[in-house]
Amino acid sequence: MDWQALTELTQGRPFTVERVRLADSGIAVEGRFDPPQLAQLSAEDQVFVAAFVRAHGSIKEMERIFGVSYPTVKARLNRIAERLEFVDTDPAPSRADVVDRLRRGEITAQEALAELERPR
Repeated sequence: MDWQALTELTQGRPFTVERVRLADSGIAVEGRFDPPQLAQLSAEDQVFVAAFVRAHGSIKEMERIFGVSYPTVKARLNRIAERLEFVDTDPAPSRADVVDRLRRGEITAQEALAELERPR
């Protein structure tokens, strides 16, 4: 079964994967695994996201590819974005990281205090 068939089968309903087999080694792992967020989108939304990436984020190109208007592309992107949890790309450093950087002389004591006082 390929990903499109699985997406059609689940029809956007939540699902978990209970067994994963590595194709090149035959090793299998059993447990409860949540699929990646993009895999939980409908097949149509997955195609849309892939097209958006291939278009290098160009809404003009998406208008051309799908034959729709700018507001339509933006509305669909907004709808898809609402379904995705975003990863914090700039997490607050841990206390140990700050202390290590201070010990190595990478930051001053003042900078270390400022980082430790920053809300998490």
